[in-house]
Amino acid sequence: MTNAHIGSSFDDFLEEDGIREEVEAIAVKRVIAWQIAQEMEKQGLSKTEMAARMKTSRAQLDRLLDGNNDKVQLDTIQRGAKAIGRKLRLELV
Repeated sequence: MTNAHIGSSFDDFLEEDGIREEVEAIAVKRVIAWQIAQEMEKQGLSKTEMAARMKTSRAQLDRLLDGNNDKVQLDTIQRGAKAIGRKLRLELV
């Protein structure tokens, strides 16, 4: 009895299951949401203050900070980064 997955990588496993892109998108979004939340805490920013800096609603900010919501628009992420004094940097690899 041999296991076909022994010796394969986690990326290979995700690829075989056809979910690699989805998992990577969620992971990236969770990291961004976490980084923004950490910087808000560091700066002592409430959600109300952060939403005002972004010129958006609290509901939109909640979607940005929700690590499971990967349907946030790029411009919203950019405004969030700017509101905490950061820049968003994307690259193709």
